[in-house]
Amino acid sequence: MKRSWMKGVACYLVVAMFVIGITPRVYAGFSPSEAISGLSSDRSSDLDKIRKTLEMKMVRERLAALGFTPDEIEKRVTQLSDHQIQELALQLDELQVGGASGWAVVIIVLLIIVAVGIIIYVSGHRVVLEKEK
Repeated sequence: MKRSWMKGVACYLVVAMFVIGITPRVYAGFSPSEAISGLSSDRSSDLDKIRKTLEMKMVRERLAALGFTPDEIEKRVTQLSDHQIQELALQLDELQVGGASGWAVVIIVLLIIVAVGIIIYVSGHRVVLEKEK
């Protein structure tokens, strides 16, 4: 009885992984309309957002390492067109500071550990750790 149940679960997992593996990746999403995004922001708020980002210590240090002085940076920002400022502000909004969240990785690792523990418990196996003599 137990062996047939385990065979059934194993076959289900093989079929599920096969189906997941052959499905094509679809990169679909909403594309913003230029007319709508143009109405939602103005130059002064976008410039404030850019300046706040440039005032961050890490950004300042990186730009200084690349050889830019604060005066050069301010001069280049003021030379940008309205469209360029808006695009830069939108890209800053989409940027995640520090990369992906560490909590997602921790949760995934914990879920994997719990799943392995449940599988070991259900299958009746025991994990025994012995100290070498």
